[in-house]
Amino acid sequence: MKREYDFSKAKRGPVIPVPKGKTRITIRLDEDVIAWFRNQVEKAAGGNYQRLINDALRQFIARAQDPLEETLRRVVREEIRRAS
Repeated sequence: MKREYDFSKAKRGPVIPVPKGKTRITIRLDEDVIAWFRNQVEKAAGGNYQRLINDALRQFIARAQDPLEETLRRVVREEIRRAS
């Protein structure tokens, strides 16, 4: 290792740039939530737990935007399937 390094042309920020369409944030999630998503990746023999979290959030958003009638129909169909 050198005794001194020249940082005069150094730039601040992440070493790896964030891909387009992605935003780096700091978020605090409960340990059991992270563990569940990581476990799902392990069961699938690979993948990315962050992608699973993104997919879960997208599904939540899509369902939250469904009209009430559509949500009720979906719930009734699911209950009928379970009962039969």
